Amino acid sequence: MIKYIFKRLMYILVALFVIVSLTFFLMRIAPGSPFASEKSLSPEIEAALQAEYGLDNPWYVQYKDYLISTAKFDFGESMKYKGRSTNDMISESFPISLTLGIEAMILAVGLGVLIGVVTALYHNRFPDYLGTTIAVLGISVPSFILAGLLQYFVGLEMKLLPISGWNGFAYSIMPALAIAITHMGFIAKLVRSSMLEQNSSEYVKMARAKGLGKWTTVFKHTLRNALLPVVTYLGPLFAGVITGSFIIEQIFAIPGLGKYFVTSITNRDYTVIMGTTVFYSIILLFAVLIVDIIYGFVDPRINLKGGKK
Repeated sequence: MIKYIFKRLMYILVALFVIVSLTFFLMRIAPGSPFASEKSLSPEIEAALQAEYGLDNPWYVQYKDYLISTAKFDFGESMKYKGRSTNDMISESFPISLTLGIEAMILAVGLGVLIGVVTALYHNRFPDYLGTTIAVLGISVPSFILAGLLQYFVGLEMKLLPISGWNGFAYSIMPALAIAITHMGFIAKLVRSSMLEQNSSEYVKMARAKGLGKWTTVFKHTLRNALLPVVTYLGPLFAGVITGSFIIEQIFAIPGLGKYFVTSITNRDYTVIMGTTVFYSIILLFAVLIVDIIYGFVDPRINLKGGKK
């Protein structure tokens, strides 16, 4: 286990180096300047700003400085938000994005597993048709469309929940649902397929022959094996929940990290773009590693060195 984790950490370092390098060079070859929108700036002031942020140095000097500062987890000062560092912006806004993401993951996994189990147990009957329809609709409707529909019907028409902002649990329900519904559909279909496969296995037939009830068989035997594809999906799910919150945070006016990331792209704020990209890359790469380790514990047959035992 320790050898496997160490090996994966080496892969993570290599992946981070590639991501950091690609982000740097893509930012540098893109047309424009962080100060291009400042129409009133004189050439002298713009040159001074370029010198202040080291943008007048040769590309290889900028690249070296960027690698060193990134290795120290120092992402630099924002070029648009005066007097604010990227690290401060991340520490201030990421807990909000993380709270929203965790809530969306709980909803996606909980509702997805529930719908998947019900549709599998009532295969080719009304609950199956209803659950499958909900799952397909969830997969088909983009999260930003669902966000607008929730705001209009739930917020404006029924006045059940606040439309925007971040001031308590009630403000997180609609955005979390908007993010979770798509992933809920995928999980429901994964669980349904896996449950149908498990229901035709010999050990389930043996349990039924012993007189165990339908739901007892599910909770004692089939559900654990049926959840293996869901555990595998947790890595992409976490990535989708975190990155999917960018647009949702804009729609619901949530002061999360997604807001800074989107505005930094439009403002060409190099330090914030690169800092948030590297930060999210670190989070997602470690999330995939944790999911792989959990997968090995959930299914003891899995050998983390490769293959099955």
